[in-house]
Amino acid sequence: MTAPDRIVICGAGAIGAATAYFLTRRGARPVLVDRARPAAAASGKAAGFLALDWNTGTPLDGLARESFALHRALADELGAERLGHRPMDALMTAAADAGDLERYRRLPNPGWLDGNVVAHEVIGGPATTAQVDPRAFTTTLAEEAVAAGAELVTGVVDGLVLDEASGAVRGVSIDGEVRDADAVVLALGPWTPQAQRWIPLPQVFGTKSASVVLGADAPAQAVFSEYVAGDGRRSTIEIYPRAGGTVYISGHPEHGTLPDDPGEIAPTDAAVGELRRIAGVHSAALGDAELVAATACYRPLTVDGVPLIGPVPGVPGAIIATGHASWGILNSPATGRMVSEMLLDGRSTSLDATPFDPARLPAGRIAG
Repeated sequence: MTAPDRIVICGAGAIGAATAYFLTRRGARPVLVDRARPAAAASGKAAGFLALDWNTGTPLDGLARESFALHRALADELGAERLGHRPMDALMTAAADAGDLERYRRLPNPGWLDGNVVAHEVIGGPATTAQVDPRAFTTTLAEEAVAAGAELVTGVVDGLVLDEASGAVRGVSIDGEVRDADAVVLALGPWTPQAQRWIPLPQVFGTKSASVVLGADAPAQAVFSEYVAGDGRRSTIEIYPRAGGTVYISGHPEHGTLPDDPGEIAPTDAAVGELRRIAGVHSAALGDAELVAATACYRPLTVDGVPLIGPVPGVPGAIIATGHASWGILNSPATGRMVSEMLLDGRSTSLDATPFDPARLPAGRIAG
């Protein structure tokens, strides 16, 4: 196999940026395309939580373990502060708007969790759980790739040019202008259905969730809280203190149509207000905290919950990498390295790619 010289990566989220990074580390010079900028969508608005072994017993286990190690290696190489990388503890708690929760207590509360909440279990420590700032992580990998020879292009990918006889990739249309290409990586996240207008692909869905960032100091302790509202509704609230005096809070699913422009994705006022109120149930410091940011993002899902990472059947030169759901930031380094190996070596040499083969799922095209 001859490695492709002209590689176009569609999408500059964490998966696309990691792919560009690992390609340039081996001397390739890909083109990285995004309609806005690196980390414009979920990769700039996610939690950035990393877990070594939370996918044990699933097809994601090896991918997660390799990625967790790569995150540490990248922090050592590029600078932990630059990526927002730091080890952290993880706690499971129970919280409620009202009622005595002491029957659920198994541990004393950390001092900053002083609301109607009880600590139940330690579920991670510095050896097995960590975090990155997802925006910093993604933009840093893109910057490093560009510094090593990649080209970052702002534009909308609106089509593929395929060889009439073989169906192989010959070019990528960006804002109506064709770039010659020997290979294309589709790292489009929840926008993958747009590419189904050009080639048959398995279905990818987008699920929306709201989040807030509050200005407050808290220790490096991620909190996964089983929360009961006053009306009996139950949800899992996730609280992630970050270095520099902010706390990221999520756990409020929303519904809506995915817009073409990621800049149009926003949470509802009701979701923001509810997340701020629930934060106050857990901690007085969070209840009084300034709202630094209110965000929302769509995470890509496949029908079987396993990412798509590999060649697109029937379209030589096309590789898809998406469908990582809530583990996109965690699993982006090993995914990017796998895709770079598929392009330059003809197969993934670092991990068995079989569980992620796009051919395992039915594929189809969308008219239009």
